Amino acid sequence: MDVLYFAWVRERIGVPKERVETKAATVAELVAELTAREERYAAAFADLSALRVALDQELADFEASLKGVREVAFFPPMTGG
Repeated sequence: MDVLYFAWVRERIGVPKERVETKAATVAELVAELTAREERYAAAFADLSALRVALDQELADFEASLKGVREVAFFPPMTGG
């Protein structure tokens, strides 16, 4: 699946997008796999309350299933203005 990173998440990880092969069943499991990769991922996912996730461009939560998902996007909460 494609994993996209936006704003400071992209800055901490160092890439805007990557293709990930995963056995994770949920977003939380995917985050755990990514966090175990390298320190830069651990830094980006250190505070999940500061992150939002979208699955195939639909907002979701971290317990959401990844079954059939083609794209996961991580980004900070959006602010109005």
